[in-house]
Amino acid sequence: MTEPVAGGAPYHAHIYFAPEERPMAAQLRERLIGAQGDDPLAAIAFVGALRDHKVGPHTIAQFEIHFEERLLPVVEPVLAAAGLRVLIHPLTLDDRADHTHLGRWIGEPVDLDLSVMDPPGVNQGFARFGKTDF
Repeated sequence: MTEPVAGGAPYHAHIYFAPEERPMAAQLRERLIGAQGDDPLAAIAFVGALRDHKVGPHTIAQFEIHFEERLLPVVEPVLAAAGLRVLIHPLTLDDRADHTHLGRWIGEPVDLDLSVMDPPGVNQGFARFGKTDF
């Protein structure tokens, strides 16, 4: 069950990094922020801040991006090439499902704290899609 968003189904990607990988994460983030003009990455709705601490269900450092499903063929290879661990998931009304069986991992999965997830039928990520991270 997905709440409609103008222009396509909403997606998040969480890009995780260990302390020694922070420069790689920062470089990827800058590439995503700097995309302009005809670059399809310029259509990413939001690039969040580097978070060096646990945030929500994310137990290690990460930053998130928001984009429409139509960008998956462009975004996914760029994230994979960065060499970091990434969770890509749709934004539906089931937050737990989004972060588990509906999501897919690039690299080794990160243990998530599922106890803090929104209950089924609620996903507070809709209100912040394209606007803000945690």
